[in-house]
Amino acid sequence: MTRRRARTRANLLDAAFGVFAAKGFGRVSIEEVCEAAGYSRGAFYSNFDSLDELFFALYGQRAGLIAEQVSAALASDGPDLDVPAAVERVTEVLLLDRDWLLVKTDFLVHAARDPDVARTLLEHRARLRRAIADRLARARGHTALPAVLGDAEHAAHAVVAAYDGVTTQLLLDRDVAHARIWLGQLLTALLTDGSTRH
Repeated sequence: MTRRRARTRANLLDAAFGVFAAKGFGRVSIEEVCEAAGYSRGAFYSNFDSLDELFFALYGQRAGLIAEQVSAALASDGPDLDVPAAVERVTEVLLLDRDWLLVKTDFLVHAARDPDVARTLLEHRARLRRAIADRLARARGHTALPAVLGDAEHAAHAVVAAYDGVTTQLLLDRDVAHARIWLGQLLTALLTDGSTRH
């Protein structure tokens, strides 16, 4: 990909994000994305086949960023994972952007009605779970995780479910500070016996 094309693609993604957040994924046309970015339909179609493909590029960016944030926050403990401390680091840095949550929720509803889109979205979500599961698996044998969670894969599902629940509440109450506290409490309860360091 040439530098110019990469810049065009990045500008289209940025413009689409703003338009999706303002109007809703299902209410935006390719023309509106092009207008917001200052490009023609030709520029759009030289980078993306559809709005779905553009969304997945956006989703890949955000999911990658979240996976990096989680991995970095969990990496510093070595094999002995101090779960409460790691949870605290994760909740401090984790992306809790309301505009992104609006776009993601719109697209989730869209995907729920289209099995092909749903499959692709599930694949993207699985990558985030794998990043979490890999770190938890490396801690197994060094860190006591609740037996009720089963293996690291099940634990990763629980972590992502907690994140989904907290971010749904955040969409309604707009309280990012409380969302971080609540997420920290949920993850600590999930990944330990519920106790915290004193």
